[in-house]
Amino acid sequence: MHTPRPLVVHCTGPELAVAGPAFTASTPVEGPFACFGSLASMADRLQRYLELLNDGERARADRFRFAHDRERFILGHGLLREVLGRTLGQRPEQLEFLRGEFGKPFLEGHPVHFNLSDTKDAVLVAVAQEPIGADIETLNRSTDHDRVAAHYFTPAEVASIDRAPDGKRRFLELWTRKEAVLKACGVGLMDDLHSLEVGEAKNTMMIRHPDFVRLAAPEYHVATFIAGAHHLISLASASAIGQLQLTAA
Repeated sequence: MHTPRPLVVHCTGPELAVAGPAFTASTPVEGPFACFGSLASMADRLQRYLELLNDGERARADRFRFAHDRERFILGHGLLREVLGRTLGQRPEQLEFLRGEFGKPFLEGHPVHFNLSDTKDAVLVAVAQEPIGADIETLNRSTDHDRVAAHYFTPAEVASIDRAPDGKRRFLELWTRKEAVLKACGVGLMDDLHSLEVGEAKNTMMIRHPDFVRLAAPEYHVATFIAGAHHLISLASASAIGQLQLTAA
């Protein structure tokens, strides 16, 4: 039994992500950087990325019912291996991932932290020197944001969606922030998202979910960015996040 405790979440954005320099095996990880690509732009890498995956990843890919979902999995996990391989100066197919308590992958013995996120038409890989959470969503997706918000968001967050000129966009800003925080602490998606508030610049709350209480940092900094014309990205870290260096995949 874990005693409820306070959590502070600082939120900024959305701001425009800027194009960063191409990364190489010698690129130092100084603050978060991210690599973003649409599935369409990476379609010709499908076979190459499939060959980078291990047997377990290939088996997971084969379990998808629809080809589009299978291809998104291959492209996302292939991109993750490629980015980490270049960053660490290692062969991407030789990287061996372990998984945390709630399934978040990590590389034992390496100081690099990372997170993979995908949406229906794009993938994102974020890399940092400390635990990082990342989430990407497309503005082109269809969603019943009013129903979902009423179930998962606080009354104040629901009110901010109702007031916004574009309610779906505001919903996705808040959703990506929540996802990024949960992925940064490694707890995964909780049933009680009402306990996590991300609607203001500074959000102070009491958290009670036992795993969240145990694993979350005392505070998080969440930065939301606009990527191109149709995507929102949120990154979460225990340290402040500056301007996002976004490299095209």
